[in-house]
Amino acid sequence: MEQLPEFTADMCIKCNICTASCPVAAVTDLFPGPKTVGPQAQRFRKPDSRGKGSPDKSVDYCSGCGVCTMVCPHGVHVMEMNARARAALYDGHIPLRNRILGRSELLGKIGHPVSGLANMAMNFRPMRILAEKIIGIHRDAPFPKWAPETFRSWAKRHISPPGTSGKVVLFHGCAGNYYEPWVIKAAVAVLEHNGYEVVVPQQNCCGLPLISNGEFDAASAYAERNLKSLAPYAEEGIPIIGVGTSCTLTLKSDYREILGLRTPESEALAAATYDISEFLLLAYERGDLKTDFVGFEPEKTALYHAQCQLRAHKMGLPALELLRMIPGLKVFQSDAVCCGIAGTYGYKVEKHEISMAIGEPLFTQAAELQPDVIACGSETCRWHIEANTGIRTVHPVEILAAAYGFMGLGEQLR
Repeated sequence: MEQLPEFTADMCIKCNICTASCPVAAVTDLFPGPKTVGPQAQRFRKPDSRGKGSPDKSVDYCSGCGVCTMVCPHGVHVMEMNARARAALYDGHIPLRNRILGRSELLGKIGHPVSGLANMAMNFRPMRILAEKIIGIHRDAPFPKWAPETFRSWAKRHISPPGTSGKVVLFHGCAGNYYEPWVIKAAVAVLEHNGYEVVVPQQNCCGLPLISNGEFDAASAYAERNLKSLAPYAEEGIPIIGVGTSCTLTLKSDYREILGLRTPESEALAAATYDISEFLLLAYERGDLKTDFVGFEPEKTALYHAQCQLRAHKMGLPALELLRMIPGLKVFQSDAVCCGIAGTYGYKVEKHEISMAIGEPLFTQAAELQPDVIACGSETCRWHIEANTGIRTVHPVEILAAAYGFMGLGEQLR
């Protein structure tokens, strides 16, 4: 049976490749590196399922980006090990700030009915300063706006036509439902254009914000509900398509590798889950993707940033390959390892400066290039990038939808 992350510590040979690749350790001395707080410290922790013990407090400065696990030549699950150690560090005493940030779906539900008032409040500077002083959420953290209509409300009225290419299940995530429903609508349009019937079953937040903030029990409850809803489709061989790259990584990996949910249902879900760009590129390679793009005239430029979670998928850069198929679109690739926000990491007052330092190379490249648009597959990354560059930042599927000639982004880029 595959070993859980905490039992891979003895496979570490202290080569420090993970530390050399860590975007956090590169900009602050508060985090000595994933090797030091991961496998090196793990040997002194109790070997139970969550790595309980007394880990050094510096493990809380791990952003959870996953780069360390990805680059390890010996298969040590460094990020997952650190996530468990961080949860043990809190030992159930989760700060109020973390509990709030971990419940993005609940925040969506609360703010949606009063979206206009909620958006005004979140942009009211004195309130943001007060929240920073009382709760510890940085005043400049890029909070999104609540949309006046949720994606699920729209989906109830939308009838997806029977697919000539088959059926897919769409995992929209809480950001797609409450804050950016137009992104999920673009995904539906692209999938339907390519002959897929889109099914939207009951679902909740993937649970990643809770995992990142040390609330494993609450995250496991979210995961169990998603497994109950989604696993039957996966077992039928129906693909589960996620639009948020961090959400799909959670379904694919974190349920098993961090929460320890190793069941036939979690295995089936992991095998059936695809990031939407990954799924579309595979369709192209099979000859099933329509390339009837109307493109852009005059030519437009885009800067594509591959977020950390995407690298952890180990699937290459499918979005970049898709965008480069579009006529009239010149695509540049970001040189940055990470934008810095790392989900809820950069929202925390003690980590905001670190977040900004990590993202500086990306912000500088964007300022020099001045593209028409920046593309990124993670919602918090998009909000962070747009807030710090002033350049509209979108999901790659929005550009694909525009290139097919659908309403929305296409009109704004033409």
